[in-house]
Amino acid sequence: MKETESVFTVDGKQYKAVFNFNVMQEIQLQYGTFKKWGELTDGKKDGKETEVDIQALIFGIKAMLNEAIDIENEENPNDPKPFLTEKQVGRLITKMGITEATNKLNQTVIDSTKGDEPPKNE
Repeated sequence: MKETESVFTVDGKQYKAVFNFNVMQEIQLQYGTFKKWGELTDGKKDGKETEVDIQALIFGIKAMLNEAIDIENEENPNDPKPFLTEKQVGRLITKMGITEATNKLNQTVIDSTKGDEPPKNE
């Protein structure tokens, strides 16, 4: 796994997102396994289309956006930026559209874990 950055663009404003082990840990603590969370966010289970779990989608995007903010705050301690809340992230996803947000989230995770198996926690 490698740390991967992506950018969510909403109303012309860019929001940097980072997927790394810190984000993966948050996901595992919340959902038990990375695989379970992935099934909830990609809208597929056992090869069949399912509804995207909005709570899981917001949780993952929020974790990625806030990890990027945390890194930026460490690099610029004199100008810290506030972390995003679930409601703020939900509004960003609404403006982006669920399909675009889901695709961006999934592609970032895929790029981060390409050629690498996520740690098993099942």
